[in-house]
Amino acid sequence: MKDCTEYIQNLCSYVDGEADDSICKEIEKHLKDCPECRVMVDTLKKTVVLCKEGEKKHLPAELRAKLKSALEKKWKERFGNEADEETPPDGEK
Repeated sequence: MKDCTEYIQNLCSYVDGEADDSICKEIEKHLKDCPECRVMVDTLKKTVVLCKEGEKKHLPAELRAKLKSALEKKWKERFGNEADEETPPDGEK
C-alpha cells in the first residue's frame, strides 16, 4: 500500500481532472480510508474555486517575499528533500 506522500504528487492533476483513470481510481480508493487526504482534496478543490472566482490583488513586494519564504519553509518541512524535486508553492522551479 502506498503512503499519503505518493498520492499527494498526483492530487493537482486529480482535482483538475487531468489524471489518468488508473491514478484516479487509486486516489479515490485511498480517499475512502484516509480522512486527512480527503480534507486535503476538499481544501484543494475549494482553493481552486476561490482562485478562479476571486478578485486579483497585488501584494506589496516585501509581503510577497515573506509569504513565499514562509511557504517554501513549510513545504520543505512537510516534504523534506522531495521539495527540491517538486514544484515549490509559488509554481516556479
